[in-house]
Amino acid sequence: VLGLLGPNGAGKTTLLRLLMGYLKPTAGRAAIDGLDCYRQAVDVHRRTAYLPGDARLFRQLDGHETLRLFADLRPGTSFERAEGVAERLGLDLSRRVGQMSPGMRQKLALAAALAPDVPLVILDEPTSHLAPTVRREVIALLGECCARGQTVIFSSHVLSEVEDACHRVIVLRGGRLVDAVRVADVRRQHRIRARLAGPLSPAPAEVAAGREISQGSDGETTILTPGDLAPLLGWLSRQPLEQLEIEPIGLRAIYEKHHPAGN
Repeated sequence: VLGLLGPNGAGKTTLLRLLMGYLKPTAGRAAIDGLDCYRQAVDVHRRTAYLPGDARLFRQLDGHETLRLFADLRPGTSFERAEGVAERLGLDLSRRVGQMSPGMRQKLALAAALAPDVPLVILDEPTSHLAPTVRREVIALLGECCARGQTVIFSSHVLSEVEDACHRVIVLRGGRLVDAVRVADVRRQHRIRARLAGPLSPAPAEVAAGREISQGSDGETTILTPGDLAPLLGWLSRQPLEQLEIEPIGLRAIYEKHHPAGN
């Protein structure tokens, strides 16, 4: 599961539309499974399920009819799976699309998008308009897609759900990829703030390696550590500590490094 992060205008939707062959690249090339996304779009679509950020559905059909239409249009789509997803999301399929709220229409579009048996699922803002409990169910469904052997690419503004759902995350800014991280690695990163009653002794090489250690004029020391805390804590225990605070960094720190608040 690959997550795309970035504010509005960063290029997330443009990237997904390029991958689906809806846009012709002005330069460069997009490919899926060795297929040119623009020139071989039909073959790409056979391998891909796609949920756009602004899914439009036939307003005169009810939920059952909508899912049946998508299942009949596309070979390899399971109507029963689509119904099962809708049930898990708490959607009343007897209601007409035109009478559904934005959240209900999003659930219906998700049920249609997750029904095909394809190797790649691309979802643009799949949890928009959904309540927190339903968002959690969507994250569980993405994990099940992965367990079936599908690859999932999805964009989101909600850092917590990206961190919960994804194995890897890429950060976009101004149409460019500015960072790519493994979520497992991010979860191992910590920020340590220590207030000292005296001077900090030099860190041994095995402690300083790969870590950022900075000291402020107010006696506070900040350490960013990418991995195992044990050697660092052993060294800190021998320092004149007055106060120690340890916090996981998480994706927010990665995101804000490239998209500071207010920018």
